[in-house]
Amino acid sequence: MTVADTERQIGTPSRQKNVAGGQVLVAVPTLNEAVHIEACIRSLLAGDDRLADIKLVVADGGSTDSTCKIVQALQTEFPNLHLIHNSKKLQSAAVNLVAREQRSDGHIYLIRCDAHAAYPPGYIMAVADRLAAKKTGSLVVCMDSVGGDTCFQRANAWVVDTPIGSGGSAHRAGAKSGFVDHGHHAGFDLAAFTSVGGYDETFSHNEDAELDHRLVAAGERIWLDADIRLDYHPRSDAKSLAKQYVSYGKGRARTLLKHRKVPKLRQLAPVAVFLGSIVSVLLAPLVPWVLVAPAAYLSLLVGTSAWGLVAMRSACGLLAGPAAGIMHMAWATGFLRQLIKR
Repeated sequence: MTVADTERQIGTPSRQKNVAGGQVLVAVPTLNEAVHIEACIRSLLAGDDRLADIKLVVADGGSTDSTCKIVQALQTEFPNLHLIHNSKKLQSAAVNLVAREQRSDGHIYLIRCDAHAAYPPGYIMAVADRLAAKKTGSLVVCMDSVGGDTCFQRANAWVVDTPIGSGGSAHRAGAKSGFVDHGHHAGFDLAAFTSVGGYDETFSHNEDAELDHRLVAAGERIWLDADIRLDYHPRSDAKSLAKQYVSYGKGRARTLLKHRKVPKLRQLAPVAVFLGSIVSVLLAPLVPWVLVAPAAYLSLLVGTSAWGLVAMRSACGLLAGPAAGIMHMAWATGFLRQLIKR
């Protein structure tokens, strides 16, 4: 993830600055992020005088490139920058490690940042200030998908922020702040985070939604702040997009199974389409009219491509339908694989 306009100060001038820098603990998981880590750290520590007092911890999962050397070199410039080793490699384990071993009595807020990003000035303190103002257990932010490397990526970026691509998720290009049950993680009340045990470190995907479930079950609330936004660069080719969404589907199934939750309709939709298409093809020799179902879905994808063509004003929009189809079918495949595995 990156932020398109890194010169823009987050928030509004009237937003009260009521959190001291010494109250903020920041976790930045890394694994072979030599290309991005310096820009990430510099962006996180710019834009607010209070940032000189925060504790920013890079939890490295065993990088084989120069990530750690770059962080160590930056420590001479930023005395509040720390580097620790995350033997479990996963991001979830890295954040837990920071919350467990790097906190002090003065830390009240935990901010999670991705190393593969550059943030607008003041991002950390904007998140902490809003957590303090709303008095919630967690604060999540909106993601605006952008793409520019390939035609497929541009189409992917456009469609994922539509109801066809995201199913209407509030944190996907949303414009309204409010209480939600899930979103892109930005910050936590540290006491709330630790009281529920932090992330489940057995999850490689969907650990955020799984934690959100436990936070809400414990009586905490999650605030989506639409004023704090991140630009997200989605996958640039079909193969990597499919792999990503298979993992997403598996992670979601694990969360539902662990907590014995009923899937939402938008989560069941791709599974229904996937299974319905298979059954229709198998029954077609006997009952040809059943092909109406997969034909209707293909028509939806064709319509999505036409919509993309017009909305994007580019021939790249024609790839919006295929990108959406890959998301749906890959997600359903991962979801069903996990159910069968259990």
